[in-house]
Amino acid sequence: MSQTIAPRVRTLLLLLLAVTGALLAGAAPVSAHAALTGSDPQQGAVVDEAPAQVSLTFSEQVAMSDDSVRVLDPKGKRVDTGKTSGQGGNSYTVKLHSGLPDGTFTVTYQVVSADSHPVSGAFTFSIGAPSKTSVAVSGQEVGGGVVGGLYGFARYLSYAGFILLVGGSAFVLACWQRGTGVQAVQRLVVSGWLALTGATLAMLMLRGSYTGSGKVGDIFDLDLLSQVLQTKTGAALVSRLLLLAAAALFIAVLFGAYEKREDEEEKNDLTFGLAIGGFVVAAGLAATWAMAEHASTGLQTGVAMPVDVLHLLAVAVWLGGLSTLLVALYRAPSLEKSAVQRFSRVAFGSVAVLVVTGIYQSWRQLGSWSALTDTWYGQLLLIKVGLVVVLVGIAWVSRRWTARLAQAPARTPAKTSAKTSAKAPVKASVGASTPKTSKESKTPKGSKGSKGPKGTGGRTDQKEPASTGGGDGGSAGGGKRATQLARQRAAVTTTREKRLRNADPLRSGLRRSVLAEAGVAVVLLAVTTVLTSTEPGRTEEEAKAATATTSEQPGEALSLDIPFDTGSEDGKGIARVELDPARVGGNDMHVYVERPNGKAFDIPEVKVAFTLKAKDIGPLPVVPDRIATGHWTASGVQIPMAGTWQIAVTVRTSDIDQVTVDKNAQIG
Repeated sequence: MSQTIAPRVRTLLLLLLAVTGALLAGAAPVSAHAALTGSDPQQGAVVDEAPAQVSLTFSEQVAMSDDSVRVLDPKGKRVDTGKTSGQGGNSYTVKLHSGLPDGTFTVTYQVVSADSHPVSGAFTFSIGAPSKTSVAVSGQEVGGGVVGGLYGFARYLSYAGFILLVGGSAFVLACWQRGTGVQAVQRLVVSGWLALTGATLAMLMLRGSYTGSGKVGDIFDLDLLSQVLQTKTGAALVSRLLLLAAAALFIAVLFGAYEKREDEEEKNDLTFGLAIGGFVVAAGLAATWAMAEHASTGLQTGVAMPVDVLHLLAVAVWLGGLSTLLVALYRAPSLEKSAVQRFSRVAFGSVAVLVVTGIYQSWRQLGSWSALTDTWYGQLLLIKVGLVVVLVGIAWVSRRWTARLAQAPARTPAKTSAKTSAKAPVKASVGASTPKTSKESKTPKGSKGSKGPKGTGGRTDQKEPASTGGGDGGSAGGGKRATQLARQRAAVTTTREKRLRNADPLRSGLRRSVLAEAGVAVVLLAVTTVLTSTEPGRTEEEAKAATATTSEQPGEALSLDIPFDTGSEDGKGIARVELDPARVGGNDMHVYVERPNGKAFDIPEVKVAFTLKAKDIGPLPVVPDRIATGHWTASGVQIPMAGTWQIAVTVRTSDIDQVTVDKNAQIG
């Protein structure tokens, strides 16, 4: 049975990793966590005189460098001084040169939000009257590409490593102290430490390029690395590495000195010390996320950061303990029922902490019921809640198996063991017959030749076994055979123990339910990683409200149906482009691709471009994200000025079949 289980486990893990990769791939580029809520001049505005400066207001504080904000004239030449300064609150300004000509100017910005995520965008304003411009104004995206994908994967590995490190150690100390001597458990915890350490180093190297140019070559730029070390995120990552050094010492004691302790009182004292020290290190590691991400900005940060630490610790104890239990059920020679029962209680307490802290975090990040369904953050949160409910349901099944396991009488395979052990020497004796005979012939009782120093019979009796392998070689051969026999006996014993474990229906049932829990946990961790890289619903709605308040050119939603035909056998359909609110400034865009019969058309790629031919602006490319079959969306699509815009849609239905169709529409 164990031979059939292993392929199933490998297949399930491969499927889970594929789902995880798909979720992480869909997370890049990340959504902005700070939004531009106002500017002076306002986006799309026409002013009579050239301003002395341009000011930007964000929904939260951001980190800026001297080149974070650029102002370009109609020819694409910089007209700002390159010096940005804060004006209090969330407002920042950049000075402009004097004597600016009339025309349309472009403002681009690339900053880092307070919760460590890169933010970029652009808008235009005009002096005197709008003019042609050579600057392409598209909704800039940072945090994507190869570097963004690598950074996202490193974030996932860091969470996974933290869970295995903390949860595995907690399981051993609180539930199964005998597990310190199990190699599979040791490897699991050490793997968690290695994953977290490697991911932290990778994030530190990738950070500069991730928030800046996005170029792979900038990953090893030491100047960028020195700049990262001066930021809040850089300080958090360095602190994490220092804490991981302490964690390495903790692991060495846990699986070294602790496992060798035999005195019960000394072991209890060491358990207490490891529990206190481990909690301090684990809380410190969790705090490196809380101090640099969502919890560190927004409402009630003094409460949110400790709550976030508790949330992360509860996740680690539950899911990390679950992973350790799974390893123990499959790899450990035996696992006490009491250990499973203790973990069941610990897991229940962890889930209770998760529910309380999760409700608070959800309220803090969403702010309204509408954000739960109208924002991507809210939709991801619903998916996460659904996965948690499924996980708790499977955990309930595991608790039932645990209760049945505890009530079941202990298995006593004494007869089988006795039989097998009685047979084992018989089999072993076959391989040991030669050395035994040689030993008997070497010291025959009552033989005179054995005592005679020069007797021919004595010499013959002693040399006869040496003819098989020769003197010392014979004893060495016997030693080898004895070692081989010992290994064979150990292998037989291990196989017998595995068969007995696999034959236990209660243990098998618990093993299957725990494996299902671990599978859902892998996907849940991927969704959580994406969630931490998504703009909170409260921030998104506040930004939309502020933009709507400051906009001087309200508009109505625009909807265009554009038929297409790629010329292939299955290449006909309709592309519906919806732009809301179809005004100057930021817009939300949805593209629905349907077949002629109205059903969703599953195609690999859609691109949209906006061109204002009257002002020679564009094409401004927009690459929407696929969120469902035949449904693509993009937020923050910038329309720099009002006019009749040509909206071109490129539809690719296969590797070689694609077509570009367009339609004109009045925007703003």
